[in-house]
Order: sequence, then structure tokens, then C-alpha cells
Amino acid sequence: MGINRDSRHKRRSTGGRMPVHQKKRQFELGRQPSMTKLGPKRVRPLRCRGANMKFRALKNDGGNFSWGSEAFTHKTRILDVVYNATNNELVRTKIIVKNCIVSIDANPFRTFYLKHYDVELNKKKLEESDKLRAETKRSRHLVAKIKKNATGRVIDAKVADQFNSGRLLACISSRPGQSGRCDGYILEGKELEFYQKKMEKKGKR
Repeated sequence: MGINRDSRHKRRSTGGRMPVHQKKRQFELGRQPSMTKLGPKRVRPLRCRGANMKFRALKNDGGNFSWGSEAFTHKTRILDVVYNATNNELVRTKIIVKNCIVSIDANPFRTFYLKHYDVELNKKKLEESDKLRAETKRSRHLVAKIKKNATGRVIDAKVADQFNSGRLLACISSRPGQSGRCDGYILEGKELEFYQKKMEKKGKR
């Protein structure tokens, strides 16, 4: 039996059975889920209806993640799958699907923040960044630019705390099994609060 997405096999809303008057059609075709795992990138092309192409990611470990409040996007590594609303089994087996919560490498975003605002977010690396600042020469124009950027600077406290561990919580917004990419965005504000509470509950069990 092939996987298909028809509705002929379903019952009526009243519970009655529908008479099946035709066979399966190719446009109703369904395929096995890709179950994209966390690992070195492995993507397979797939010819679809109308000679269109899909890209099936069998494994992936990185993507472009955007930091919404800073309007900054950078490629970074996915370190772990930490939460999935659908099924705990997908977390245990490290399977990446759309809207799953992952932890990503915070370094590209930390270095951006340091360059843009001259503020070190990781408390463990304060001495290191202070040394670098002392060694590098800066023009007055650059100093003025950084000062201008820093005025009215606001950062979510819960996001800032995460930088100390070198990991950020992010949500996958692309469909790895369809596009072959694992792109997403960093969680902030109430959304971050919501998922942190959910993860705490799961941890207590």
C-alpha cells in the first residue's frame, strides 16, 4: 500500500462508509517523512510533480538564524534539539522539524553585539574582550558611531543571560524535509518565556 492523501477511505461525518469509485491517483501521492537528523549535512534532491524539485534534508547541523530585535541574521551551528510540542521522541532522537526548539551557537551573535555596541554579553569573556579593545586602534569616527548605536540600546534580559552559556534557544521556521534548509529565529520576549516554562515542566518529570 502506497502512502496517499486522498479522503475516499474516510468515513462520512455521520459515521457512514463512503463508496470507493476510483483508484488511487498520482496527484494524491504522499511520501515517507524525511525525519531530518542532527548531523553533518546530507541533502537529497527529489523530482516532484510538474518537474519541480524538493530537497530532502536527511541530516543537517546548521542554518541561518535571525535575531529579530536587532535585525541581524547569521549562519550558525545547531547544537541540540531541546523541545518539540508534538512528541518527546523527536527530541530524544534529535529530529529537526518545522517549529521545533533547538539550541544554537551564540558566538556569531555575541561578536556582532560586541562590534555594534561595544558590549560583551558573555561575562566569562570580559577580560578577553577588554584586552582586544586595548590592543586595537579605533578612529574617532568609529567611536562616535558605536556611541550613537548604543543610545537607546535595549536587550531582553532572558536572551542576555543565555549568552553566558554560549547557547541560544531558537525556533526552526523552514521545512527541512521540503527545502533542505534548517533556518529559523532566536526566541525572545513572551515566546521565549513560554518555551522556557514548558522545558522546566518536562525537566521536573
